[in-house]
Amino acid sequence: MKVTLLLALCLGVAACGNRRAATTSSVGPLGPDEAITTNRESAPTNYEKSSIWDVFGGGNSEQTGNVNRYLWAASLDVLSFLPVQSVDPFTGVIVTGYGTPPGGGRSYRATVHIKDPALEARSLNVALQSRGGPVSAGTTRAVEDAILSRARQLRIADDKL
Repeated sequence: MKVTLLLALCLGVAACGNRRAATTSSVGPLGPDEAITTNRESAPTNYEKSSIWDVFGGGNSEQTGNVNRYLWAASLDVLSFLPVQSVDPFTGVIVTGYGTPPGGGRSYRATVHIKDPALEARSLNVALQSRGGPVSAGTTRAVEDAILSRARQLRIADDKL
């Protein structure tokens, strides 16, 4: 009983170890996927394990996300008539407020999630909403197609430079 209590106390003290975490944002090498790699927290490679969670493999505080830069720029370009409320390049989320498209009479807001570094339709998720509720699937698909087309145009323009 005393050994178990002593072991639990030692493990508790070990769990209070120093977790070095620096908030960084780095752009990784752009390969064929043309991804922007961002790290919220990173540790040096010679970092010694200092807590009990590191020993058991849990508590990994490194969070890495890959966002296709062309989809990101195209989303902001196509939805430029909407006021941007928040962006998170770490998770690939763009949230806009209500706005009316040029020549339209209905206001919309959008949430865009870029969840993969590939320049493909599966990498992009768009949710549109009007003041009356969700919009039709056809409207959402048209916006997704416009973003994908614009992203391809941006990539072609970069290849020509």
